[in-house]
Amino acid sequence: MISQTLIQEITQLHADFCSALADSTRLILLYALADNPRNVTELTEELGLPQPTISRHLKVLRDRGLVTASRQGMNVQYALADHRIIEVLDTLRAIMRDRIQYRASLIVENE
Repeated sequence: MISQTLIQEITQLHADFCSALADSTRLILLYALADNPRNVTELTEELGLPQPTISRHLKVLRDRGLVTASRQGMNVQYALADHRIIEVLDTLRAIMRDRIQYRASLIVENE
């Protein structure tokens, strides 16, 4: 039987993280911040996206607690709040690759 605690944690997980991770631009931003903190200008140049787009997505990630923001002079530096999020994303990517390989093997078998 599924416990109420598990249900509450899953509900909170969805509210806090899943909605924040539901956009590929936000996932890319998390990977961009994995190596070191960056400001919006650096992220804009690195990702080739408009500044308002980067800022809007960073706000979502900050509001959900996935990134932190700290003032560095005139700029705000963004950093991952917890590097384990990259481990989770890497695990999900590995599962996705395995599924793609499995599907490809089914196609080859049926030819």
